[in-house]
Amino acid sequence: MNLKGKAILITGGGSGIGLEAAKQFLEIGAKVIVTGRNQAKLDAVKKLYPQLTAIKSDAGNEADARSLFNKVQELGGIDILYNNAGVGVAPANLGIANDKHLEGAVYEMEVNYLGVIRLNNFFIEMLKARKEGAIINTTSILSIVPSMIEATYSASKSALAFYTKSLRGHLKILNSNVKIFELLPPLVDTDMVADRDDKKISPEKLVKELIRGLEKDQYTIRVGDSKLIYMFSRIFPKLTFGLINPKKSDLVLKA
Repeated sequence: MNLKGKAILITGGGSGIGLEAAKQFLEIGAKVIVTGRNQAKLDAVKKLYPQLTAIKSDAGNEADARSLFNKVQELGGIDILYNNAGVGVAPANLGIANDKHLEGAVYEMEVNYLGVIRLNNFFIEMLKARKEGAIINTTSILSIVPSMIEATYSASKSALAFYTKSLRGHLKILNSNVKIFELLPPLVDTDMVADRDDKKISPEKLVKELIRGLEKDQYTIRVGDSKLIYMFSRIFPKLTFGLINPKKSDLVLKA
């Protein structure tokens, strides 16, 4: 896929992976629109990269999604929708049966899964009309093997992974030219996991791998440890589950 000159919409582009993606896509020669919930962050991004367009929009809000589509349409449309926005709710404790656990799960599912479907539904006809349109959905290493302490986050990303594969197959049957990419990051060094000591990769490295995959039309883009976890899970599922999840004593310490 040729990215130069493409118009790309990046959700959650005010910081972290989304901001790094905006930077690297601009360097390639793409036109970039970023969204986010925090206006101050968007203002800072716009100041840093005046050539991009920043629009305040909550990825989990239906009214915001509709408004975003209308604004993008007024700007001339996009070639690529990059569903990067995502949330992860830290568990208040390890108990499953409590209101906070359910509230967090609803929030994660609304942003990480349903919000993606909503935006895809809004933009799909626009993307079909482009000579080379694409959707990028960001799932996770935890869509391969779940985390015991991030159970609902893992579930939301697993749901998105199945949806992504199904959407790709459905569009293929319809002979659509819209390409469906899935990005599977490992743990990335962003503010969301700043308090964790686990092995992380930089947003810069992740986005470089993403761009390399897009340019090669590699529809499933596993980066870093996601490659190893995918291979191990197919041969040694129990061992792989242990690699992702800490020992019971560690879980107790985090509870």
